[in-house]
Amino acid sequence: MPQIIFISRNGDQREVAAETGHSLMEIAQQNGLDVEGACGGAMACSTCHMIVDPVWYGKLPPPVADETDMLDLAPGLTRTSRLGCQIKMTEALSGLIVKLPQSTKSLLD
Repeated sequence: MPQIIFISRNGDQREVAAETGHSLMEIAQQNGLDVEGACGGAMACSTCHMIVDPVWYGKLPPPVADETDMLDLAPGLTRTSRLGCQIKMTEALSGLIVKLPQSTKSLLD
């Protein structure tokens, strides 16, 4: 089973098994990581914002325009920021490293 390394807000690393076809948001939530996903993965918020390690960023499919629009609302936005709900796990992504941002902001509250 593919693996993902999540880096928490405080810098702790946690390697988790990741089912292919599931989004990074779902995988994080299933493993008790602090990822809100207020819109349930409908790309209507930025609370599943994750920062992809630069080595891995170019290996992902590029974000669609709606994703980049939502990312503009994310605090702590970086060059390698993505919405976790939009990245589906594949075997080719085994070893992916993502960092959780220091904060998120939900416009749905």
